[in-house]
Amino acid sequence: MLSRSTEFYERQPVDTSHIAQAVDAPTPRGIATGLSTLIRSGEIPAGTRLPTVRSLAAALGVSPATVSHAWQALATAGLIATRGRAGSTVLHHDAPWLTPRSLHLADRGAPGYDALIRLDLAAGIPDPNLLPDITESLARVVPPHAATSHYLQPPLLAELEAPLRARWPYQPEALTIVDGAMDGIQRALHLTTRYGDRVLVESPGFPLLLDLVAQMHLSAVPVAMDESGLRPDSLRSALETRPAALVIQPRAQNPTGVSMTAARAETLSGIIANHGNAKDTVIIEDDHSSGIALAATVSLGQWLPERTIHVQSFSKSHGPDLRIAALGGRADMVGQIVAYRVLGPGWTSRMLQAILYDLLTERTPTHVVQDARRVYHARQRTLTGELATAGIHLHQADGLNLWLPVADERDAQTQLAAHGIRVALGSPFVSTPVEDGSVAGPFTGPHVRVSIGMLRDSIPEVAAILATVAEVRDHPVDSQPKQVAD
Repeated sequence: MLSRSTEFYERQPVDTSHIAQAVDAPTPRGIATGLSTLIRSGEIPAGTRLPTVRSLAAALGVSPATVSHAWQALATAGLIATRGRAGSTVLHHDAPWLTPRSLHLADRGAPGYDALIRLDLAAGIPDPNLLPDITESLARVVPPHAATSHYLQPPLLAELEAPLRARWPYQPEALTIVDGAMDGIQRALHLTTRYGDRVLVESPGFPLLLDLVAQMHLSAVPVAMDESGLRPDSLRSALETRPAALVIQPRAQNPTGVSMTAARAETLSGIIANHGNAKDTVIIEDDHSSGIALAATVSLGQWLPERTIHVQSFSKSHGPDLRIAALGGRADMVGQIVAYRVLGPGWTSRMLQAILYDLLTERTPTHVVQDARRVYHARQRTLTGELATAGIHLHQADGLNLWLPVADERDAQTQLAAHGIRVALGSPFVSTPVEDGSVAGPFTGPHVRVSIGMLRDSIPEVAAILATVAEVRDHPVDSQPKQVAD
């Protein structure tokens, strides 16, 4: 069981001036970023007592509330523990390979919860029973692809390019293969950003992306969402910050399950194309649910191909352990990403690429993935319908996740664990706990993420239990059916 330790070392409080020197901007985000950098670098070790809110506020010339908001963000990220009058302390944990938000996602709850859990709806993984069997694919591809003739072969298997282009939402100048969606996103951000750049992210969004942005010393700027995707007014406001990049999930957005409509994508593309502060903004798209999302593929690259890098992953549809995704975009951008990989992993296993080609072109695995899409949609539809019967009206989610509003996340997690159900806390999916008008919307406020990958049966019973912790929110619900993918 993974757990975060709350056992503290006896250390003297860190000097206030040391933190103040690391703060670039005296705002909640600036203070949190500066202290986060000191903690992650080891300059402020685990167990260190932090200065009081008032003393740091005085050193920075800001209000105590400003520092308090920064402390709240750091506590949400799992970096510090706030204990009221006892002060705040830097945390250490038993899984040092996990980033702060992934540590929260791995949180199993209070000690003893594991013994109670009979249904894990927190993991966000596909149902193993719905993944194609790669046994026959292995038998077909291993002999011709068991050896590499030399180390500088093209990184993309030649025969794989045609089926990838057939799936792409627009015609990219170039394609390559990377080791999963996050590998592609990291490499795209490495190409398009520099230290301190602003990156627009969905709010709520994917926790590991938020950790990646922080680790790369970039500044995440949240953009609000509704049932059709990014909100145009929030995007316009966020573009005023002159961002280097915008990272979005066009289908089955994690955690909300929103699939962006074509009309919204066209609107957002027009805003970016005509905004004076967005002339250098690159769009990075994470299509992580390729194959199992109900909605057809929509991409801002259909209108802005010259500035869009689209990443299409096969983890949810064909297996997380394949660790394979396709990346496409402008030839010079893709070429620079490929060139940089030559100095690291070199290429993604051509044997894995050959397996993917077989899975995308053979009849049996293709039908298995199509069936999985229908099963996931049926689970989502049934769960949403049962919740509506109980008075909890949510938009029809796509993919594997549903975003459930609650009054208190920890209390909801505890109550559901008592019923044998594990869910993920919503706070790691939010870039900042300070919600202002720019990111307010139907998906803000306390939530838990419910993943339906393992929700194979007893859906009415599970829905009834979820409804006991859900909070009714007064916002419009999009009940229109989505466009079915090809």
